[in-house]
Amino acid sequence: MPTDTERASFEAGIKFGSLYHQFAGTPVSPDSAESLGRAMEEAIENQPHCVDVDVTVRTDRIAAELDSQSAEYTELTGRFLDVEMRIEYEGVTARTKMEMEGDYPLMRLVAVEE
Repeated sequence: MPTDTERASFEAGIKFGSLYHQFAGTPVSPDSAESLGRAMEEAIENQPHCVDVDVTVRTDRIAAELDSQSAEYTELTGRFLDVEMRIEYEGVTARTKMEMEGDYPLMRLVAVEE
């Protein structure tokens, strides 16, 4: 059987997979970024063991992307997101973060606290 620490970490991974793959490709503009971020937070917080989600949609990066194209929106990808989550399972708290590392949106386990 997995330990509570392993289970909390697994739950964190499930939440990130759900968040990223559910919303990747969503049309986004600087005007819709804030409401999309809130929707992402609320959707993921519905899942078991998820205590807190903080999504920052990087409007500066979206605006820069739009400067080089004719459309007024672009597709949401990891390069436009900074995400932090807190998962609690049986007294164990897993803290996670997603941010760009080079050209890749890296999802990582920041800390596990018992």
